[in-house]
Amino acid sequence: MNIHEYQAKQILKKFGIQVPEGRFLEEGPSIEKKAHRLAVELAQGEVQPVWVVKAQVHAGGRGKAGGVRVCKDLDAVEQAVSAISGMILVNEQTGPQGKKVHRVWIEKGSSIARECYCGVLLDRSTSQVVMVVSTEGGMDIEEVAEKHPEKILRVSIDPLTGFLPFHARKLAFGLGFSADQTKKAIGFFSGLYRCFTELDCSLIEINPMVLTQDDHIMALDAKFGFDDNALFRHPEILAMRDLLEEHPQDVEASEYGLAYIALDGNIGCLVNGAGLAMATMDIIQLHGGSPANFLM
Repeated sequence: MNIHEYQAKQILKKFGIQVPEGRFLEEGPSIEKKAHRLAVELAQGEVQPVWVVKAQVHAGGRGKAGGVRVCKDLDAVEQAVSAISGMILVNEQTGPQGKKVHRVWIEKGSSIARECYCGVLLDRSTSQVVMVVSTEGGMDIEEVAEKHPEKILRVSIDPLTGFLPFHARKLAFGLGFSADQTKKAIGFFSGLYRCFTELDCSLIEINPMVLTQDDHIMALDAKFGFDDNALFRHPEILAMRDLLEEHPQDVEASEYGLAYIALDGNIGCLVNGAGLAMATMDIIQLHGGSPANFLM
């Protein structure tokens, strides 16, 4: 299961990870007036406020598709919210059909000194959690891995020891952090690891992870994936599920406890095991067909 950026940031705050202050809005009438009021709330105490308006959909690359806008006055905030709310956001991750934006997030602008990447995932070949960092924050990590693999650092964490300070220091040194910045990074990385393991995540991506002008480390964006089989242990996470972001057939299948993934083909598959399902799909492709789904 995936969640929205604003929900991910609520979770990160509980684990001591600094995130920008923000407010979210649902699509509806008078959304511009509501955005104006919330932007004023966020700007209290700021001499030259800056806001960032973000589309909330389960897809990355929103900025490239016009779903992220930096605003320097309240009129610009209203215009950005009006343009983004209800838009069909189309990029490589959404596919040509795109995703409709039902929710918008407004957050305070941050004074960025550096942008980095940080990800936490499970390496199934070693059965260990792996933390991945790169100095190339703000970019697609797949592009970095392809063009600049030397700029990616991976650190595996033994489940018997858990995350230790030396893991964090290795990650921080790889990013070129100073001694003082490394002390703050230890709290950031250890918080991410606790979040990943305690909430049964399958993926956490912080892109970008930023170093601010005053040397704070902050999660400027966040993407979460959760192990569906563990959600019974986390009803508070399950409550964050947004059915509007899922394919109607996926939603219906989940109501019956089925694993279903819609594909672009025209031959339906109903099988009784994941391995057999993959083999069946391979055979269909081998003989010139195209599977319409994965279902078991």
